[in-house]
Amino acid sequence: MKPKNDHYDVIIIGSGMSGLTCSSLLALEGKKVLMLEKHFKFGGYTHTFKRNGFEWDVGIHYIGSVHKKNTFSRKVFDKISNNKLKWNKMSLNYDRIIFPDKCYDFIAPKKKFIEKIKEYFPKNASEIDHYIDMLREVNKSSMNFFAAKALSGISEFMLRPFLTRKFLKYADMTTYQALSSITSNEKLISVLTGQWGDYGMPPKDSSFVIHCMIANHYLDGASYPVGGSRNIAETIIPVIKNNGGEVVKNCGVDKIWIKNGKSKGVILESGEKISSDTVISTTGVHNTIKKLDENNKVLNYYEKKIDSVEPSSGHACLYIGFDDSNKNLGIKDTNLWVYPSYNHDQNVIDFNKDQNNDFPVLYMSFASSKDPEWNKNYPSKSTMEVIVPSRFENYKQWANKSWRKRGQEYEHYKEELSQRIIKQVYKHCPHLKNKISFYELSTPLSTKSLANYRFGELYGINHTPQRFKQKWLKPKTPIKNLFLSGQDIVTVGLVGALSSGVLTTSVLLKKNMFKRI
Repeated sequence: MKPKNDHYDVIIIGSGMSGLTCSSLLALEGKKVLMLEKHFKFGGYTHTFKRNGFEWDVGIHYIGSVHKKNTFSRKVFDKISNNKLKWNKMSLNYDRIIFPDKCYDFIAPKKKFIEKIKEYFPKNASEIDHYIDMLREVNKSSMNFFAAKALSGISEFMLRPFLTRKFLKYADMTTYQALSSITSNEKLISVLTGQWGDYGMPPKDSSFVIHCMIANHYLDGASYPVGGSRNIAETIIPVIKNNGGEVVKNCGVDKIWIKNGKSKGVILESGEKISSDTVISTTGVHNTIKKLDENNKVLNYYEKKIDSVEPSSGHACLYIGFDDSNKNLGIKDTNLWVYPSYNHDQNVIDFNKDQNNDFPVLYMSFASSKDPEWNKNYPSKSTMEVIVPSRFENYKQWANKSWRKRGQEYEHYKEELSQRIIKQVYKHCPHLKNKISFYELSTPLSTKSLANYRFGELYGINHTPQRFKQKWLKPKTPIKNLFLSGQDIVTVGLVGALSSGVLTTSVLLKKNMFKRI
């Protein structure tokens, strides 16, 4: 496919959550937008795939807060989908944290969560209250921190220190440093950080603020999009089109067209030039840098900056299908987090030393039980996804080969890893033993093909304390009329990308879209 016109008000590169958000909001504001997607499906990490009569999501497993109509994320989703995107609230026990000796349930809403954690750790009740207070304080301060990303020039110089001070106080600490400052109970710290896989870094490496934002996100419960995650793009794209916008897939961007320090549009992989008043790249800062004109002086600026951050970790996901219903198999919608010991950081160290050691985290999600339309669409079938860490380095020898053409050695490696994962599934879900009818493994190479991240990283830039010190990670770039959006600009996950889309749109339009939604 190719664009219908040769000029647009705004070209958006990428159709993930931030691209969809920017495109819909700008179209609703009367802008003539063009959203370009390199992949053969729209949606980025929100799309699904089908195989052998089953369907799985590739990145969306649960979303917090959207079941409440007055929350920011719900208001944005309603706005950009014209209220067409619906949500199914999961059961109150949204996460189960599993250690060798004991399981710990995370229960919504927040009051029940606090009560449950205090049941597990009655001697640490005051420390748990302190922890909840810290979550609240960090999340309150985060609004000012991200608002500061909209500033530039003298206003940024004058206001940024004031707006970011409190947030950065916590951002400069690792999760472990912050939690160990309020409790000496190592088991309690391990339980509270039992969702570290949601941001890809164990407690001694991750910034405390990313832990707070993720943990707080789910305190009042979690939901799943009705009809599956593909419904996100399928409900938003009509809004873009109905408001004069255009969306094109199978249309990769080779270069961002720059002339005299100003963005003029894009150069497609086909060689065709499409002009625009403004370009928004949602493909990650590294990918955006690669698309800049090689002769542009700003390239050196970004190449120096990119050395101050590091890519996030890779993962493997086993997509499993069962030829029986959720009810018959006893499949619930609670996510399972499995750990080999309470020491998350040592688990990661041991695994990185030897990939044959226990997985430092194993996450099991049951999408078929989260979607109320599943049984109508897929009667007598059910699914699960199982995610484990997996380093890109393990797959480098096959990195230059295309999908499904990587050879028998690659397939053998995948099969061995698949069997290791299945063994863990049977251990923790014995009712599913020998019930699997189909499975397929994705690797960091799959993520690289899907999201075009160079190392198959799942979460863009790593959420270390150093990451939050980077003033240049903001929507406005030194190149006039070129803007950035996506999880690298705000933070990880669907809502992070959603918020980034609102932020970038606000900066571009010079309107506070947060207040207008």
